[in-house]
Amino acid sequence: MMEENQQKTKKISTKYQPKGLTLLYEDQDIIVVNKMSGLLTMASDREREKTAYFLLSNYVKKGSPKSKNRVFIVHRLDKDTSGVLVFAKTEKAKFFLQDEWQSFSKKYVAVIEGKMREKEGIITSYLAENSIHRVFSVRNADKGKFAKTGYKVVKESERFSLVNIHLFTGRKNQIRVHFYEQGCPVAGDKIYGEKSVGIKRLALHSAQLTIRHPHTKKEMTFEANTPSYFKQLIK
Repeated sequence: MMEENQQKTKKISTKYQPKGLTLLYEDQDIIVVNKMSGLLTMASDREREKTAYFLLSNYVKKGSPKSKNRVFIVHRLDKDTSGVLVFAKTEKAKFFLQDEWQSFSKKYVAVIEGKMREKEGIITSYLAENSIHRVFSVRNADKGKFAKTGYKVVKESERFSLVNIHLFTGRKNQIRVHFYEQGCPVAGDKIYGEKSVGIKRLALHSAQLTIRHPHTKKEMTFEANTPSYFKQLIK
C-alpha cells in the first residue's frame, strides 16, 4: 500500500539494536524507528524502562554509561499504536522539529469496526480531556483543541474497514476518538471501542511521516509497512 521509502539510510549497526524497535534511519541529528505495538514512547508512572526513549538512549550510548550521547522526544505514539516515530539527537534538532511539527505530513492506516457511511471525508471537532484522561469532542471551541482528520476507506469486509488516514492535527487520541464518535471505533481499542473477542492489538499504525530535516532543511519521508495482521482482519 505504501510507496517505498524515498530516503537513503546510512548503514545501521545491529549490535545494540533495541528490541521492539526497527531502526529506519539515523544521522547526527535524528533517529527514526518503527515502534511495535505495546511499547510506550516514554516513561509512565508504572513503567520506566520498557519504552522507546529508554531503549534508544541505551542504543546511542553504545553500551557506555559514561557516553554523553542522548536522544530527545519530539512526539509520541500511543502505547498500542505502531509505526514511524522520530527522535532528535540534539536539543536544537528537537526544538526545530517541534516548532515545525504541525506543518509535517502524517499518514496512518487503521482497521475500524463496521463501515463508514461516507467512504472519504474529513472529520473535525474540538477535543477536550476529562479528569480520568479520557478525550472527547465538545462544541465550544473555548473548551477544546481543534482537531482535523482526513480519511479514505480502501477496503471493506463484513465486519471491518481498512482506512487510510491523513492527520492534519496531532491531538491526543485524535484518530481513536474521531472514529469512535462516528460509530466505527478502531478495532482493538479497549478505551474508546468495544472489547472485541479475538482482536490481538489496537489496529492503528503510523505508516508515513514526512518532515524537514533540522539541519539540511530537506524534505524526508519515512515509511513503515502496514502490519500483516491488519490484512488478516480485513479478509
